[in-house]
Amino acid sequence: MARTKTEHVCQSCGHRAPKWLGKCPECGDWNSFAEEVLRPASQPKNNRSRSSSAAPAKVMSITDVSPSAAVRLSSGIDELDRVLGGGLVPGSLILLGGDPGIGKSTLVLQSLFEMAKAGHPVLYVSGEESPEQIQLRASRLNRLSKNFRVFSEICLEDILRVLDEENPSVLVLDSIQTFHTADLPSAPGSVGQVREVAFKVFQECKSRGLPVWIIGHITKEGAIAGPKSLEHIVDTVLYFEGERGNHFRILRAIKNRFGATPEMGVFEMSDEGLRPVANPSELFLAERPKESPGSVIVTTLEGTRPLLVEVQALVSSSASIGMPRRMASGVDPNRMSLLVAILEKRSGLHLQGEDIFVNIAGGLKVTEPGIDLGMAVAIAGSFQNKAIDPLTVLIGEVGLTGEVRSVGQLEVRLQEASRLGFTRCIVPQINKNANLKPPAGLQLVQVASLEQVFDTVFE
Repeated sequence: MARTKTEHVCQSCGHRAPKWLGKCPECGDWNSFAEEVLRPASQPKNNRSRSSSAAPAKVMSITDVSPSAAVRLSSGIDELDRVLGGGLVPGSLILLGGDPGIGKSTLVLQSLFEMAKAGHPVLYVSGEESPEQIQLRASRLNRLSKNFRVFSEICLEDILRVLDEENPSVLVLDSIQTFHTADLPSAPGSVGQVREVAFKVFQECKSRGLPVWIIGHITKEGAIAGPKSLEHIVDTVLYFEGERGNHFRILRAIKNRFGATPEMGVFEMSDEGLRPVANPSELFLAERPKESPGSVIVTTLEGTRPLLVEVQALVSSSASIGMPRRMASGVDPNRMSLLVAILEKRSGLHLQGEDIFVNIAGGLKVTEPGIDLGMAVAIAGSFQNKAIDPLTVLIGEVGLTGEVRSVGQLEVRLQEASRLGFTRCIVPQINKNANLKPPAGLQLVQVASLEQVFDTVFE
């Protein structure tokens, strides 16, 4: 058998070299070379031959394409199905990333057990643990089933051979950095190996119509370990987030060809594993202090799910002259600094000598600008030592001139606030032509600027 030939390709500019180089001579980037299999050159057009006897694909109108009749396969966990867009699509490749020890393997193991209990044969392939270790963890979580098959192997060719024998409904590869293919001589975990293994798994899952989970660790920068193109190969990219000292875990869909992004699921870590949280808003607000300056309730939208969360702010005199501290947890620090500048310039609050700390309670990370109004009121309330009505919710984006701007899907946010018992909502000025129907019992106060907001909440 002829030996597979490889070459090293710069991932930034595409420069090719016969051996690995620390610095690319073409673009100057460091550590950008990855090993790839050298593909044979294409034959001339008139001499091109096909390796398979299958009929060639033909171009057709999109209106003539028959819709797929494939039915999604439930993962057995409602929160996971929500993030996936309704369940596992046959032939889909799902990448689950997260910090080591955050609970990725536990989440997938629980899902496989529920599917095995429903009669679907599943296969869990681990390159990190032996079958005895997997059984010990499943037994601790009380997740044991005859249909739950386990296999400890790192060679992809052996795994594909076992697929023919087992014919599972779902395959899990844990983790992608531990597997290797015999086509590349490099060690498992290298950029070339990760890319080649993922591409071969992609081809296999599409041809078999088999849903495949790929579990991957993330780097200290927060990206999936391995090539960035790994996220482009797969159909769905999920990130499992959470602070080690916090028992809440957040599952986010960063990319999903079969559902909405950025969808979010919430889990709570317990002695029996990960417990889905059906109503995250109540959970995040369960320990909210009453009549406390700097505490404000806002609504945010994660995919299709509205959430009510608490924004906390603390403003205190700075001990260091000329260098006040500005810290943010759960929100963009640059966004917080922008709001502080707006409060100083447009509202006359002298915050330049104050330490300012902003936090989203519950360990949630919020990136949308719809919480701007809540952050501004929380900072102003803590600075002036004034509390707002605990049954008031704030919604709106704040512009550089101090105006309050509209946000999307306002009606959905209002319904969530009404469902949890809030009686008043501060919202941006609504267009007269907008057909907005607020829920019964919820008073809407429309504002156009920060001055109107402060006059309303600090009366």
